[in-house]
This record gives sequence, structure tokens and C-alpha cells, in this order.
Amino acid sequence: MRKVSIFGATGSIGQNTIDLIARAPDHYDVVALTGGANIAQLAADARQLHADVAVTAYEDRLSDLCDALEGSGVEAAAGAQALTEAATRPADWVMSAIVGAAGLAPGIEALKQGATLALANKETLVCAGALVLDTAKTHGARLLPVDSEHSAVFQALVGEDMSAVERIIITASGGAFRDWPVSDLAKATVEQASSHPNWDMGQRITIDSASMFNKALEVIETKEFFGLDPQRIEVLVHPESIVHALVGFRDGAVMAHMGAPDMRHAIGYALHWPHRQRLPVERLDLAAIGQLNFQKPDLARYPALRLAWDVMERGGLSGAVFNAAKERALDHFIARRIGFLDMADCVAMVLDRFDAELCLIDAPLTLDNVQQTDHLARQWADDAVHKRAG
Repeated sequence: MRKVSIFGATGSIGQNTIDLIARAPDHYDVVALTGGANIAQLAADARQLHADVAVTAYEDRLSDLCDALEGSGVEAAAGAQALTEAATRPADWVMSAIVGAAGLAPGIEALKQGATLALANKETLVCAGALVLDTAKTHGARLLPVDSEHSAVFQALVGEDMSAVERIIITASGGAFRDWPVSDLAKATVEQASSHPNWDMGQRITIDSASMFNKALEVIETKEFFGLDPQRIEVLVHPESIVHALVGFRDGAVMAHMGAPDMRHAIGYALHWPHRQRLPVERLDLAAIGQLNFQKPDLARYPALRLAWDVMERGGLSGAVFNAAKERALDHFIARRIGFLDMADCVAMVLDRFDAELCLIDAPLTLDNVQQTDHLARQWADDAVHKRAG
């Protein structure tokens, strides 16, 4: 039996992972499940899968988790330190699906144990790409992409020579506002931004899709994971979400990965790699779909996307600055302190301030420095919001 852990088990990626694992319970020994405030779901999944330990990120919810697990034999724990400790428990395969920078430390710890890390947490590579890849190499661990776009690229590259790759194209649905007049975006509400036309995801990632901050993160992740020059990475808006990514080669050929919009494609590929197993997903009927549409993204509609190339050009710890400022700007938008378009302005202000004051941005890429940069960038994002409000 394969020992598996799922970090971020109560989110959409975690729940889809559990769906696949629960279909073949005799094949998996579940070590750790972690989640946030949804204690009932975390406990129910831990009971169903007979996990060794269940961890909530919130220390003040430990008693609730203990109560929910009473009599199950599943150990309960809470807090950031408990998350990291859970990652040290021996596992063959670990799903990293914690949202945001909080997923970085557990992911690195899992790699130190030599586990295969299925990476759905794009912030891990955005904040500390070289550190993560070096850790995997040092400890003989393997990193497999689970973002649908990066899984698609990974699959399209099987058997190919990376030196023959001319460009990588990742697609974007365009989010909730892809058909809105640009002039209306400043008035977009949290509720409107929280509704995705194609995917069923959590609120934060759905809003990131509407702003295309998620795609900006994925562009940076593409550069880090595949080692490609930023100018050879492209983005296309593809409303149908059928083509997840394309790889262009020097002979003019383009390999496209296609599939119905279902995250179990990418999760299942990482779970069963290097083999392909039958998955409970919709089979494409291209005749029924009829047509596929593509267009270049409008940077006036998606100013966050332009920042991705700025971050890659700046280098150093800019990815950690970008992600932290983005997370805080999103917090402020959800709290209705700033408007939809103000998020990109806030992040740009923080990046510029780091450039001007040279605070840690050129420091060595260590976990401590990434965490310090993350903390400071969040403070400065708050400052930027208060400055706009004042």
C-alpha cells in the first residue's frame, strides 16, 4: 500500500484527491489530512480514510477537532507547527494543496523526507522556486505538477528534449469578467468576482481567476518549473477550458493537451504517474463542443498579468513579495476596503517599494528570508491600502 498525505484536504483539490483515493481504499494508507476551518469535513474524511492524524491550521479549533474525532483513533493536532510536523511523517506521495504561502514550509519538509510531492500549491514555486527544486534534488524527492496547465505541459513534454522547446502557452478561462466592459470592472463586487463560469473552486482562487492573478502566478511557476526564459511563455484566453496548455517546438509543431474541465485529470495523472489509470472523468466529444476559441489577454482588463513578467525580470525574492502582497490585497478586496482593480495597483506599489528600499529582495533564497519577506510585504500591502483610503 502507498502511504499518502493530503495537505489542504478540505479544499476543492483536496476533495477531488480524496474522491480518487476513496475509490481504491485498499491501495492507500492515509497518513495525514490537513485543513482549515471546516472541521466537520476534515473529521469526516479522516474517519472515512482511517488517517493517522488530522490537522487544522487554526490552533483555537483543536478542541472542536478532538470532539469530532472522538472514538475514531485518529490523532488530532492544530497550528502551523503541527502542519510542518505532519509533513515529516513518512509518506510515499504527498498532495500539496494548501492555499497560499502557508503551503511552502510543509511542502519543503515533505521533500526533505524524499516523498513525491504533487504540487497544486503554485505559491511554493513562485515564492521559492530554486530552493524547492534544489531541496527535491538533494533529497532524491520528485516534484509533480497538479495545476491543470502545468500538468498539461508536463504531459506534452514526455519523451521530448527540452532544448527543442520554442515556447510554452498556458490558457486561461478569463474568469467571471471576461465579457464585461473594462469600464465596469472598477465597480465589480466580491459576489460577482466569486462566480466562475467553468470551474467549481473556493472563493479566493475564483477571485484570483477573475483578476487573473492566478494566471500571473502560473506564468512565474512555468518559468521556475520548466526553466524557460520568460519571453518564451505566453498566455491565451480560452473560454471553453478544454485546451489546458500547448508546447511549441523549434520545428513549428505544437502539442496541445486537452480534457474536460475536471481537476481529477491532473490529480489522477500525478497520483498514478508514471502510469495512466482509468479516471472517472467526462470524455471529450469535440463534435458536440463544435468550436474552440482563443484570444490574447487584454492587459487593461487583467493588469495583474503584466506584473508576472515584472516579477520574473526583477528576480530574487520578488516572487515572495508578489504573492504576499497579492494575498493581502485579496483580503482587503473581500473585506470591501478596496475595489477590484485596486488589487493590482496595491501589489505594484509594494513591488516598487521593495525595489526602492532594497529590503531583502536580493538576499539569499532561504526559507527564513522568504518568510521574512512575506511578512514585510503583507505589512506594506496594508500600508498601500491605507494610503489609498487616506
